[in-house]
Amino acid sequence: MSYGSGGYNPYQPAGAGYNDGYSAPPGAYPPQNAQVSPEAQRWFNMVDRDRSGKINAEELQRALVNGRGEHFSDTSCKLMISMFDNDASGTIDVYEFEKLYNYINQWLQVFKTYDQDGSGHIDESELSQAFIQMGFRFSPEFIQFLVKKSDPQNRKEVSVDQFIVVCVQIQRFTEAFRQRDTQQNGVITIGFEDFLTVALGCSV
Repeated sequence: MSYGSGGYNPYQPAGAGYNDGYSAPPGAYPPQNAQVSPEAQRWFNMVDRDRSGKINAEELQRALVNGRGEHFSDTSCKLMISMFDNDASGTIDVYEFEKLYNYINQWLQVFKTYDQDGSGHIDESELSQAFIQMGFRFSPEFIQFLVKKSDPQNRKEVSVDQFIVVCVQIQRFTEAFRQRDTQQNGVITIGFEDFLTVALGCSV
């Protein structure tokens, strides 16, 4: 599965808005007689190297390569497994994998929209434009902070796996903020323990 070589094809359509659903958490567990697409089944068989019928974060990481030719980070793979791991086992089955497969395709489509030169990464201005399309208007200083936090090697750019992680984090914190913004004025008062609950609950 390689972003650079288009290994996740066909790309699934994704909305541009925050509430369009491409970054929504997984739904209910499918029935055992549910059909899995041949493409998802083929990828699952390739990723499930130990033939256990389950995929863990390590197996997923070995299968995913970003546009720089590097494997996805530990953080991104653990995050994606946890989002679709309905029984909290640390693994996903083929039905859960199909949801993850579609989820990654959707994020790749969003990412490719802003990676216009096909370099496999986006810079600060491109990341800012991506967030504007999602309904966020962040300051240049905050965008710089996000890029620096996401890119420990200080290349001042974000790869697709880093992009997924930062977008999921922003979404989680936004949802937590909205729950507390009862006046819908963009300002909340939060106690210390509640703040810790949000910070620890939303962090990747």
